[in-house]
Amino acid sequence: MHGDIARSIRLLAVPLLLAGVAAGIAPAAPAGATPAESVGTPTFVHNQLNGVAATSASNAWAVGCTHCFTTKGRALIEHWNGTGWQQVPSPAPADSVLSGVAATSGSNAWAVGEIYSSTSTKTLILHWNGTAWKQVPSPAPAGSLSGVAASSASSAWAVGSSTAGASSKSLVLRWNGTAWKQVPSPSPGTSAGLSGVAATSASSAWAVGSSTAGASSKSLVLRWNGTAWKQAPSPNGVLSDVAATSAASTWAVGYTGGARTLVVRWNGTAWKQVPSPSLGAHFIPFLDAVAATSARNAWAVGDSTNCGCGPGTSLILHWNGAAWTRVPSPTPGGGTILRGVAATSATNAWAVGYSGSGIGPTTTLILRWNGKSWKSS
Repeated sequence: MHGDIARSIRLLAVPLLLAGVAAGIAPAAPAGATPAESVGTPTFVHNQLNGVAATSASNAWAVGCTHCFTTKGRALIEHWNGTGWQQVPSPAPADSVLSGVAATSGSNAWAVGEIYSSTSTKTLILHWNGTAWKQVPSPAPAGSLSGVAASSASSAWAVGSSTAGASSKSLVLRWNGTAWKQVPSPSPGTSAGLSGVAATSASSAWAVGSSTAGASSKSLVLRWNGTAWKQAPSPNGVLSDVAATSAASTWAVGYTGGARTLVVRWNGTAWKQVPSPSLGAHFIPFLDAVAATSARNAWAVGDSTNCGCGPGTSLILHWNGAAWTRVPSPTPGGGTILRGVAATSATNAWAVGYSGSGIGPTTTLILRWNGKSWKSS
């Protein structure tokens, strides 16, 4: 398990991985604040971005938190308008965190996360209507949401975990165009949680995460067939995110605890592990997010650590239609962890996370792919 508490936010729904870590953050910052990549950070203040979504080269959203893990925590929402990133006011209450974001157009986007306290967590759902973000009632108050996907203005999914005492169960919510409703979902083991979701239509969606039974854990893969969620055979390791370009092509990424990244693909019939770069015997890689635009273009991001300790080094992998290869990426601030990725074309992609030494303050980080290289934005 990764020893870095901050990177666990996206996996809030996965109890074993968290090992008691409460990953929370809170409401939005005031209008007119500085762009995400230059948010001010007093000594030992932790700021980060957890998710990103884009619909075009001129419209993208990034979500996360400022003063993370403290009573001063505030949910953070940033918007890209084609020229620069600007902070946008959020209606999220104090002590809240945004872990995932999805958008279908300039007037429809969703952000999800949790409202946290020392004793409990509550699910949090925000909606962008083209003018402002508004909090939307959630049908499952106790728990947390880690991922969200939308295929249209009237169809969206949010996943995470519901809590009851010391155990947790997988949590799936659906937006039907009018309200969010909880949908029954398989929840194997003594505890289970979902960390990522992808949808290509109202009748095709995937959700991934992990389940635990005693001292062991394994990946959890669920499939929506248009009527119900069913558990599907899954690979060894833990899956953190999923991306789909069609009903016959879906990617999922995560980690095994070894020296090799974990990448699996759904080919329309079964999930198969796909060869991916090894970083060397002493490096432990973690893939937190994946995005795909076509059969020849996909990105996976995360970080790697030497012996699993110390600040991470940013990790970006690219699929060119034939193989996954590692792509050079900036690692400012003594260490970098990437938590989210989004792409709209072969020449436009975003990756978000945070940078810092791991023992002091951290700052939000946004990287952009221009078709040739990744650059700090």
